[in-house]
Amino acid sequence: MPRPVTPVLDRVAGPADLRALSDRDLAQLAKELRAETIDAVSETGGHLGSSLGVVELTVAIHAVFNTPVDKLIWDVGHQCYPHKILTGRRDRIRTLRQEGGLSGFTKRSESEYDPFGAAHSSTSISAALGFAVGRDMGRPTGDAVAVIGDGSISAGMAYEALNNAGHEKRRLFVILNDNEMSIAPPVGAMSKYLSGLYANTPLHQMAEGFEAALPGPFREGARRARQLVTGMGTGGTLFEELGFTYIGPVDGHDLSELLPVLRAARARATGPVLIHALTVKGKGYAPAEASADKYHGVSKFDVVSGKQAKGKSNAPAYTSVFGNALTEEAARDSRIVAVTAAMPSGTGLDIMAKRFPARVFDVGIAEQHGVTFAAGMAASGLRPFCAIYSTFLQRGYDQVVHDVALQGLPVRFAIDRAGLVGADGATHAGSFDVAYLANLPGFTVMAAADEAELVHMVATAAAHDEGPIAFRYPRGEGVGVDMPERGTSLAIGKGRVVQEGTRLALLSFGAHLSECRLAAEALARRGVSVTLADARFAKPLDEDLIAQLAAHHEALITVEQGAAGGFGAHVLHFLARTGRLDRGLRIRTMTLPDRFIEHASPAAMYADAGLTAADIEAEALSALGVASPKFGEKRA
Repeated sequence: MPRPVTPVLDRVAGPADLRALSDRDLAQLAKELRAETIDAVSETGGHLGSSLGVVELTVAIHAVFNTPVDKLIWDVGHQCYPHKILTGRRDRIRTLRQEGGLSGFTKRSESEYDPFGAAHSSTSISAALGFAVGRDMGRPTGDAVAVIGDGSISAGMAYEALNNAGHEKRRLFVILNDNEMSIAPPVGAMSKYLSGLYANTPLHQMAEGFEAALPGPFREGARRARQLVTGMGTGGTLFEELGFTYIGPVDGHDLSELLPVLRAARARATGPVLIHALTVKGKGYAPAEASADKYHGVSKFDVVSGKQAKGKSNAPAYTSVFGNALTEEAARDSRIVAVTAAMPSGTGLDIMAKRFPARVFDVGIAEQHGVTFAAGMAASGLRPFCAIYSTFLQRGYDQVVHDVALQGLPVRFAIDRAGLVGADGATHAGSFDVAYLANLPGFTVMAAADEAELVHMVATAAAHDEGPIAFRYPRGEGVGVDMPERGTSLAIGKGRVVQEGTRLALLSFGAHLSECRLAAEALARRGVSVTLADARFAKPLDEDLIAQLAAHHEALITVEQGAAGGFGAHVLHFLARTGRLDRGLRIRTMTLPDRFIEHASPAAMYADAGLTAADIEAEALSALGVASPKFGEKRA
């Protein structure tokens, strides 16, 4: 009987093992790595399509470069699952994005093979240049390799880094992972011409002769791809104008092309090099390749059918509630337009785009531009909605201040993914938007307590022309409240009392109202009469409501899904400014703690943050001076 063959992947404990493998074994390893990635993500969910698109790139880079001495930096990092499997984390890959498990992105504290953490885009070239400077100044680091996608390289920061790197002329490798383009005929047919071409050719001649060395039909395909990605004709690429040696395009799924290109570049480069690799998102898994989003982000799924698990709740997702509400407002007002930064489906704007395609603008991964673009449209008399995740809006903060707030322009900011978001973890948490927006003069800042309130806030923002306005809402499904047929514009700066009591006031801002309800019910069972109020606005504050709560209750507790310095801080400032703190009012502010919360389920993250109903109940009993066995167990 023939002896069973040990899978190549089982012989790999780390990248050093790849360097002892033959090219044939590396090709087999790539097949096994793809299967392992699919199987693991079917159990955990995550960013599958992007990871499948870089399997061969991952194998080739680790086989050619001396990681971790050489620094491999993945832009965004959502494509790093194969990288994690090859760098000693295979035994933990099925803990991906789970509480206490591996992060879904690169993370410095997780592995020496993750030299730079990332979950936002377009940072890799800047970081790689920083490592290159460190190397040249004697630090114990080798080459720096940045892998950046064609979407990420469209952002301004990437071009700033390319410009600086070209000026510095330091040895640096940038691999452009281009999964939006194809060559006809297939670029894989070039591979047999390349090994000989690169064997003894100087790097600059190799780059210059790349297309010329190919047979006619393939040469034309390569020329077209080169021109499409750069916008340049035959007179050189944009990258060459910025000071890079440009090599490509090469087939990012053909190791017989990738390996000789990377080996030649590593052996001969003296300055910055850009290698243009063509890939297919979702490569090698038919359901992903056939899907419109290429399985960009998936829940757990069946490997054979590709069918994904569905949520258990029947309540609509906040994102779809926003998309539908905005589309209805747009149907009534032709001045309403919308801006997204490469997230049309993630923000729900795809709903509006299907009905009003000429009024939805996707600016790419360019939040800074998107904010100022919206400001320009507002100045023209349009009513722009700028729909950006809380964590990504941080990238455009100077534009929010300088181009929107300072000019008092009525840009409407729809802030998705507010609060703690679950498996994506701290990098994607919407912790800071209230603090960084509510301190800006003239800004109106709202937070939706539930999906019905979100519909009303969309209507409120649509009708608001007196300056910039923002409303925040969480990721995931709503709480299942009755939905209005049409949104009603809210009175600016006015909250609402949900239930009246006499002893304790709970003042909620945003989607934690449901936890406050549970806490109020638990307190009622203890005989504590609770007033529950929904602030709705962090700016302007409902000062009359707050004054009434402060005057008629022994204690007041504010609760929010954001960091210190947000809603609770503004309430404290008001109470201090008006002398109400001098009257012995017992007040507590419940916010996210002064640390980043690690990835887990949203419920587990809020428990870690000390913001469960039980935590609110314990805080209330403490404020009232009532002993509680739970209070001593509350997490700091």
